[in-house]
Order: sequence, then structure tokens, then C-alpha cells
Amino acid sequence: MFESPLKSNARNAWSESQEELSETEPVSPVSKGNRGKKKKNKRQQPQQQKNEKRSVSAPQLCGEESFDREDEQSEKRYTDYDEPIVRGIFQIGKKSHDVLLTSMRVTWSPIQPETPTGQSETLRRTEYVELKDVFGVKVKRRRSAGQETGGTLLGITLFQCKKKGPKLKDHAIHFNNMSVDHCEIWFKKLKEILGGFQNRPKSLKVFVNPASHKKEAYQIYRDDVAPLFQLADIKADVTITERKGHALSVLKESNLDGYDGVVVVGGDGSVAEVAHGLLLRAQMDAGRDTDSMFTPVRATLPLGLIPAGSTDVVACSVHGIRHPVTAAMHIIMGHHQEVDVCSFSSLGRLLRFGFSAMFGFGGRTLALAERHRWMPPGQRREFAVIKTLANLKPEDCELSYLPVKKVQTETLDPVKNEYLKDDMEEEESWTTTRGLFLNVSIMAIPCLCSMAPRGLAPNTRLNNGSMALITAGNTSRAEFIKHLKRYNSVNNQFSFSFVETQTVWAVRLRPRSQSSWSDDIAEDNGEYDSKNAPIISSEGAYPWNVDGDLLEVPSELLIRLHPQLLTLFGVYIEEAEEAHIKCSCI
Repeated sequence: MFESPLKSNARNAWSESQEELSETEPVSPVSKGNRGKKKKNKRQQPQQQKNEKRSVSAPQLCGEESFDREDEQSEKRYTDYDEPIVRGIFQIGKKSHDVLLTSMRVTWSPIQPETPTGQSETLRRTEYVELKDVFGVKVKRRRSAGQETGGTLLGITLFQCKKKGPKLKDHAIHFNNMSVDHCEIWFKKLKEILGGFQNRPKSLKVFVNPASHKKEAYQIYRDDVAPLFQLADIKADVTITERKGHALSVLKESNLDGYDGVVVVGGDGSVAEVAHGLLLRAQMDAGRDTDSMFTPVRATLPLGLIPAGSTDVVACSVHGIRHPVTAAMHIIMGHHQEVDVCSFSSLGRLLRFGFSAMFGFGGRTLALAERHRWMPPGQRREFAVIKTLANLKPEDCELSYLPVKKVQTETLDPVKNEYLKDDMEEEESWTTTRGLFLNVSIMAIPCLCSMAPRGLAPNTRLNNGSMALITAGNTSRAEFIKHLKRYNSVNNQFSFSFVETQTVWAVRLRPRSQSSWSDDIAEDNGEYDSKNAPIISSEGAYPWNVDGDLLEVPSELLIRLHPQLLTLFGVYIEEAEEAHIKCSCI
């Protein structure tokens, strides 16, 4: 009747989890007016009491005892494709149910009394939950107010990941049975099965940026994410970042062998820093010389993104929505998505890894916003857009790109964990154009967000081995504003004569104008004081917007694509499925 002794870790998990889930015992007294009604109900429920006695019986380990004829038929209906493991009686809701566990699902159906003819009144309605959708199991107890340990055993609870539209949510299914032996066997069997999902992380390194957007990142992690990690038995090593570059230094210096993944709670800037740190650490471990043209190796740990910023384009591109619980569930369930990554180099030296970059309007807007950090985030962003549009100027530059059709597909070497490719420095393969550009965008991912639900680069994908090169040539301010507004509508934002798109594998941009961003600021402000001092003070330096982070480049910048260099926790998304937000400044 009872199972053979199990491994010590499963037994320890049972003892540790008995008191993790509890119910507060009701303390309100029963009114005297209900006493007569209770006595009447006792006479009407002899059959129900008989069934309830079965609910505390020990479970049957399948294969040790034979079932009766009806049970054999129901078992065959439950497990046409899977062998049963254990079977028992639980109360679900207000009814007793016959519950069967297999290696793939938990199935239950209500227990109904037979008619005088010996047949069931109706067909039993069978329900089930796939174990691939279950991420946690806990023991449920009832405790009095103020009681911290012990309590009356009520049963076990399964926690299921359910999809509701674009969101993923946790859902609890309660299986009530007051037998300790009964619940212990079920608990350990379920723990063994759930522990067999290899992609699901057991230990995570978590970075939280408390200064992100509205300074709600820590609260989001504490209230929405940490409880789910605890239900899934995930150990989280949390670091609260204190400054820019803090996460990067930790990733470069810490031992990451004991972790199954890295999680960042913050905006696009925090995501960019942690992604760069993971990839840079992989190059250091592989002995790559980042001061030369090298072929990078893949990051060994997947990266999870909990959105807590203002736009969260990277998180929205892999989740489809800015929803912390959805992001946490992707991490818990071990959903992996390979993602293409760009490397940004200047004068043969690696500056950083990233997903997207903007030069011209996008770079100058960010540089202006960074100079007004004292303003609230929303106001700062709108002020920078309006100010940059008011002083809209084209960039004189030389733009070269390597089309995808001229480059052979990279192949992954499973031994060295790196991609092999032909030499890309063949000058005759590059296409070069010179002229005036209001904005140049290079994006390896679609960059979905609430203000651009189809993405800033809707023609690219997360891992299609190419980048989208989008250029906006010199035009009037009114036409350029129309182009910007199209990102938030269903109309094609690229159907303008001054906008061109290319599918590329590498881009090289060399500014040709002699004036720097400092000169433009001085012209716009008339006077040069300490409060309005430009963030870029070096002569000839130009601002780039790389994943929402400001990058200063004094000369040309080389951007190369590296297919599937990083793994994110998430899934492929075609379009952001959330309410559109319009920018009030244009």
C-alpha cells in the first residue's frame, strides 16, 4: 500500500514545505440559530459521510493493488498514453474526486453515487492539468491567528501557469485530504516529476535597479516576482545596484557557476548593461581579445527581463506585454528564446554589445534628456523630443552596409560554442552612400513597445540572422513628424520617399561634419553655463542611443550582427498586445 523509501532530498523537501502554505483558521463563533438546521442536515447526509470517510484513505500506488471494474475503465480513459503512478481520493471544491497522477498530468473526476440499477447517473466530468504547466506544489495547513508553525493539515496545492490573452498568470488548485501519509506520498511524487524539467532554473542571480523609471523596481520584485520564485523553489541571490556600471562589475568579477540564469529588474538601460556584462564575461572566460576584430562566443547563462522602465522595448519584444508576472512566469517555466545581438566597435576596439542603436535624431534626443535628469522621466523625454525637433538638423555622414544576401550564413560550432563565418572585411562587398540623414536606426530585434506596437523595426525578428537598417533622409520638419507619428498607427511608417530600409549584416557609419554636439548645444542656448553644460564635452564626439543608453563615439562606428548570441527567457512575439500609448509631444 505504501511506497518504498525515496531519496533523502525528496523527503527533506516534504519536511521543509509542510509549513510554507497556510490558511488562517476562522475565529467567529457559530450562531445559535443554526443549530437546528445542522441537526437536520446530519440526517440527510449519511451517504455523503460515507464518501467523506474515503477522502482520508491512503493512496493506491498503481501496480500494487488491483482496481475494480469501474476503476479500470476510468483509468483507461485517463491514461490512454501514459502509465499511472499513484491514485487517491481528494476533495476539490465541495466534492470528493477520484484523482490519478501520471508522469504527464493530474486527472480528476467527481465521485457520484450509483443508481438502484447499479449504474452511474451521469458520465463523470473529467478534468486535468498538464504537469508541464505546473511550477510548484506546497502543503496546505490551517493555522490560528498568530500561529507560525504547525497547524491542521488540509491537503496539497498545485500552482499552475495559465495563459490569459497575452498574459501568463499563476493559478492555485487545492486538493484537500487530511491524511498525512496520503499527502506525503503525493507531495514527493509530484516533487520528483517537477524536478525533472531541465530548462527550469533552480538558482538565479538577480539585479534590481531601484532608480529605474518611477523608482518602483524593488517594489515590483518584492511584491510580484519574489513570491512566485518562492513558490517555484527558486533560490534568488539579489543585488540592489547602487550606480551605473555596478551590475557590469559584479558580472565580470563574480563566480557564476552556481547559477542557472541571470535576471534584471529595470528598464532598457539596465537590460543593456546586464546583457553586455553577460556577453563580456563569456568573452573573458573564452580568452577573447576584445581590442581586436574577434568572433564572440555565446553567453552560457540565459537572461530574464522583468520590465520596470518607461518603454522596455527588449522585454516587450520577448513577452509581448509589459507585465512583471508574465515575465516572471517565463523565467520560472524555463521558456528560452535565442536572440541576435550586435557588437559596437570603434577603431578596432569593442565598445559594447547591444540590440539596437540610433544616430541623429534618436541620439541627440537622448543626449538632451540625459542633461535634464532632474526632470521627471515623462516630462524629460517629451521636453527632449520637442527641443530636438525645434532644432532639427541633418547629419552629414558616410554610411556603408553589408547586405545579408552577400554574406554566407554563420554556422554554430557545438564544440567551441561559437559561430564560424567568412571574412567580412571585403571592401567590394560593402555598399556605401554619402549624404544628409535626420536619423539612422540599426536594430537586431523588432523593438516592440506601447508607442510602437508593431515595433520600431517590424521587418526584422528576434533571431533571423539580420539587422534592419532604417534611414530617414533630409526633409522638412513637418514630413519627419508625420513619419514619427506613423509608428503608433496601423499605417506604414516607411512609405515616405525620404525613408529607406535595408536588411543588413553589418553597418559602418562615419560622420563627416566638423561640428560636434557641443557646438549645436552652444548655438541653441546662446550662452554656455554650468547648468546647461552638454553631456558630451569632447571635441568631435557624437551621441548614439544604444538600447536607451547614451554612447559617445568620436569617430566611425562599426556595428556587426552575431546570430543567436544570447538566450532570453521568453517566447517569439509578432506584435505587442497592449494598449497603444501616444506621445503627447508630437
